[in-house]
Parts: sequence; C-alpha cells; structure tokens
Amino acid sequence: MSQANDFYQKRRFIIRLGKALHKLGSTAYRLEDNLLSIAKFLDIRASFIITPTALTFILSDDEDDHQYNHLVRVTPGDIDLGSLARIDELVDELVNGERTLSQALERLNEVNAKPSPYGFLLTFLAFGSSSGAFAMLMHTSWHDVFWSTILGFVVFLFVIWAERSRRVTEMLEPMAALTTSLLASFISIFDPSINIPMVILSSIIAFIPGLSLTVGLSELAARHLMSGTARIMDGVMVLFKLYFGAVLGMALGKLMWGEVTFVAPQIMPVWTSWLAVTCLSIALIILFKVRIKDAPWGIVAGYISFSVSIWASTYLGVALGAFVGAFALGIYSNLFSRVMNLPSSIVRLLGLVVLVPGSKVYIGLNSLVSGQQMLEVTDLGSQTFLIFMSLVAGIIFSNVAMPHRKTL
Repeated sequence: MSQANDFYQKRRFIIRLGKALHKLGSTAYRLEDNLLSIAKFLDIRASFIITPTALTFILSDDEDDHQYNHLVRVTPGDIDLGSLARIDELVDELVNGERTLSQALERLNEVNAKPSPYGFLLTFLAFGSSSGAFAMLMHTSWHDVFWSTILGFVVFLFVIWAERSRRVTEMLEPMAALTTSLLASFISIFDPSINIPMVILSSIIAFIPGLSLTVGLSELAARHLMSGTARIMDGVMVLFKLYFGAVLGMALGKLMWGEVTFVAPQIMPVWTSWLAVTCLSIALIILFKVRIKDAPWGIVAGYISFSVSIWASTYLGVALGAFVGAFALGIYSNLFSRVMNLPSSIVRLLGLVVLVPGSKVYIGLNSLVSGQQMLEVTDLGSQTFLIFMSLVAGIIFSNVAMPHRKTL
C-alpha cells in the first residue's frame, strides 16, 4: 500500500469514527481524548475541535507530506450505549491486530446501520414506564403514576411522528408538552385527585434536559468552553420550549373545560421509591439501547447512585448527598470499565439520570413564573445548582480515586 493511500485509509477511519461517536452522544473532552489516542496508534498527527454542532479534524502524517483538514456541521447526538460498546470493542480489535483498517471501516458501517435491539413495542412501554416511574419517585399518588404512564405513551407517538417529519422534529418538545397539558386538564374532570403540573412533568420527563445540563457543566469543568456552553444553552432552550407548551396547554385546558377543584389523594409510601428506581433503570436500558449483557450492571448503577445519595443526604443534606452518590457511581462505573474492558459511561449515564435535578429546574421555573409550587421544596433554586455542581465534582473526584482506563 502506498504512503498516500495508507494516509487516506487512516484519516478516513478517524473521521468516520469521530462522526459515529459524536452521533452516540459522547462528551467533547472524552471524544477528543479517544480520537487522539487512535490517531497516535495510527501514527497520525492530529488536532480536534468537537462541539455539539460541528466537528473539526486536522490530520497529517509524521513527515507532514500529507495533510488533511475536515470540517463538518452535525446535529447533537442521541445516547446509544449499545453502539458505543460495540465501537469500543471494534477499536480494541484494531489496536490488538485482530482487524485490519479496512475491516474496521466495514464493521464501523455495520454498527452505524444496526437498528435498535429492543424494537417498537419495548420502546413504547419504556416511554410510559419511565414517566410513571418518575411520578412514583416524586412520591405523589397512584393516580398521578397511572395517568403519567398513559401520557408517556402519547409522548412516544409524537417521537415516532418526529422521526418521519422534519417539521414535527422542530416542534416536538412544545407540541408534546401542549398535548399532554390539554389531556391532563381533560383527565382532571374525571379524576380531580391528579396533580396536573406534576403529571405533565412526568409525561415529558424524557425531554427534560437534566443529563444534558450536567454533561455541559462537566465539559465546562474540563475547560471545553465552546462545547459546554453550547450544550447548556441548548438544554435551557429545550426547557423553555417545554415549559411554554405546558403553560399554553394548561391555559387552553382551563378555557375549554374549566377549572376543577383539586381533591388531595393519599400519598404513596416510601418503599415505592425502590420500585420506581427499578422501573426507571429498566426503562433507561431500553431507551439508551444498552446491550442485554451489560443491562444488569446498569440496573445496579441505578441502585447504587440512589441508595448512597439517600443515605448520605440524611447526614450531609440533599446537595452533598448527591456528591457522595455521584462519587460512588463514578467508582462503580470505573470498576465496571476495568472488569469488562468497556467505557465507564455505559453504566455511569444510567446511574446519573437517577440523580440529575433537571426536573427541579422545571419545578423552579414553574414556581418563578406562576408563583405556584408543584411540590413543597424549600430553596429550590440554590439546591438545584448545588446538586448539579455536586454531581460534576463527584464524578471528577471518583476519576482521581480510581482512574478509568478507557477514554470514552
């Protein structure tokens, strides 16, 4: 193989690998570190600039005889932990000499084209159960859990519609929030014991950008300022669109069907939190497309992050309890990475969703605008900010205590 053709094959693989990993929702600093390590293995001098909407590759060989710059605009990726695991195994096979570069490129195309392993029905059920599990986690009532689950199914239908229509994609979040608000207002006529704002929040919980905001803050902490700022602003705008749709829907519902007097239901027992974490973890495995063989590790991650944070919060408060939970989750995910030789993010993201306070940002926004509290929570704004920072700090400290071996 000529030197020019060799350089072409290497840069082609690096660029396709970068696009594939970005599509799977990898953070900027981890993606750059991974690409740099691959470029070093392939004897390519490289520099990368990764943001949620653009990828820049600057590549050359050791003698600078061949240089190539590649800039491409992309859309923010969706989390696909199953494909992330497959690509990581592919890279290991390339490094260990088990695959040639051309075979690795072919396998990469196969991974990108691989459909969801769970299919339509399981994904449909996961959307509904994640909404119901969140309502259960908020200790509202069984009425709220039931109706949140039903409306979660409705939201999934909008997601399917958006996959087939670009116009719907642009309006997905506010349109889903508007529809669920109208339906929740209508349901209250027959079941006045539902907490309408909480049911709406639970039904659209899949869109609440808590994880995105946490990832953005972690990128800022790693001094990836462009990527972190862009991700945070994107999350804030999604939050605003959701809240606008919910407010508009409640206003239209009140105008069309009138206002119903709320009948306080019986609050759910404390033990249901564990049922909620179980249901939420299983739903996330399906929504994040985790491979079945990695699923038990992901469920355990949810238990660890929730139980440790609850235990620590009794001594240190909610915010620092989240720090201890994130620290324990980080240790566990890095241990998983060492044992299974897979990226720690496969289980870390699953456990982190249980801890991220994105819903509290929404609740705080509701209290600020309407003056009405969805839940009795004191110092919501400062508490939410502290939890976000505690989660980022917990992950950073855990990486120091037990360094991860994988760059992803």
